[in-house]
Amino acid sequence: MKKDFIYLASASPRRGELLRQIGVPFEVWPASIEEAVAQGEAPEEYVRRLATTKADKTWDDVESDDLEPRPVLAADTAVVLDGRVLGKPATPTEAETMLAELSGRTHRVLTAVALRCGPKTETLLCATEVRFRATTAAERRAYCATDEPYDKAGGYGIQGFAAVFVEHLNGSYSAVVGLPLHETALLLDRCGVAPWRERKTAE
Repeated sequence: MKKDFIYLASASPRRGELLRQIGVPFEVWPASIEEAVAQGEAPEEYVRRLATTKADKTWDDVESDDLEPRPVLAADTAVVLDGRVLGKPATPTEAETMLAELSGRTHRVLTAVALRCGPKTETLLCATEVRFRATTAAERRAYCATDEPYDKAGGYGIQGFAAVFVEHLNGSYSAVVGLPLHETALLLDRCGVAPWRERKTAE
């Protein structure tokens, strides 16, 4: 198996930016899967299942196209409030409702990262606590008039305008953006993918 670059099973530009930040070459090969929470499924198991399924789907697609096998990285992020997964809002009303629920409260962001590098897929989970300050209806309405809320779990992007709502964060900032870099580097290292420091030394 060649490991000079990996397949990223996600079209998220944020995950691509984070991989470039740590110097990992990749090719985007997104996996389209059903993302509904199963009945009785815990949020932690939900994000692990989705990340694993994405990695396996891209791995199978590469195999079916008879392409050179390479490691496949995938991730999934969920915003959890009172044990309930907040999905991606489809309308301004849905987005404003989610932001109102998060206002003045602490929620959890769960991000699972999965790496397929052979017969099995390995996953790691990162949990981060995020506290929003109290927001006003006018602020929420203005934020939902932007493009940010509609492709993001919980209806906000911490790397964008919504950063002004975040009062406190306990955990991994990169995981809230969409890819926990510490856990990602651990998985890549176990698979033998050279990190940026080795690439720099070898040049």
